[in-house]
Amino acid sequence: MAALPEISIVVIAYDMAREIPRTLLSLSPRYQHNCPTGRCQIVLVDNGSRSPPQQAQFADLGLDLALYHLPKTSDSPVEALNFGLSKATAPLIGVWIDGARMASPGLVDACARAAALHPRSVVATYNYHLGHELQYFSAHKGYNADAEDKLLESIAWPEDGYRLFDISSPDMIGGPTGRMWESNAIFLPQSLWRELGGYDRRFIGPGGGSANHDLFLRACGSPGVQLIRIQGEATFHQIHGGVSTGARFPGADILKLTSRDYYRRTGRPLKMVHEIGWLYDSRTGNVDRGG
Repeated sequence: MAALPEISIVVIAYDMAREIPRTLLSLSPRYQHNCPTGRCQIVLVDNGSRSPPQQAQFADLGLDLALYHLPKTSDSPVEALNFGLSKATAPLIGVWIDGARMASPGLVDACARAAALHPRSVVATYNYHLGHELQYFSAHKGYNADAEDKLLESIAWPEDGYRLFDISSPDMIGGPTGRMWESNAIFLPQSLWRELGGYDRRFIGPGGGSANHDLFLRACGSPGVQLIRIQGEATFHQIHGGVSTGARFPGADILKLTSRDYYRRTGRPLKMVHEIGWLYDSRTGNVDRGG
């Protein structure tokens, strides 16, 4: 019997023929440090794409890949997320609510090492956007897939994945120790995912609305958990016409729309997580526990 993977990562895709190959390459043993074949299971759930990805496209990446195709029943990825969580077999599970996010080369190993520090860890990674301005704004100024492809060519990606930081903008409030309202690559023990019941099915709007924010708030608010922020690694969003980073809404409206969606679904105002938690340095393994 084959050994169970140490880590499962659930990735959701919808009409991402350009973006998903890069995302999966960035999660592959060819790219991730200290993540040989067998350590990490990738659960790719296609949420009703018009041209869905096929297993053969990724045969050369060395991935332990489970690919599922769901019919499109909603504009929300929540059903696909919970389906993917049900197929994840590892004791530590990470989730990419947006499959357009590429990882830095040490992200998976760093999250696994950080999660091992506490039995009820909430391991949060930082979010970056490719481009020299956040895509909430750059999409309205002509930034598009062609411009992004040229940026990636300029750093010869994927030769040195850490050069993604050179061509990206951090999506943070107050820097690495500031308030957080979500993580687009969040890792929790499988038992905590079950305790939370996965993603809340009330969030049925396009892109899941504030489903990811809700999950992060509930995880950080659970009894006995420890928030751990990963330093030195991140995910990098590829522009793809998504709800929040496409050109549909002005950048300044995204927070308002998200807050309204959360209040409409829950009856509560959307809050951010102010707790700094532990800071885990992926390069050194040092942990700042805040005194």
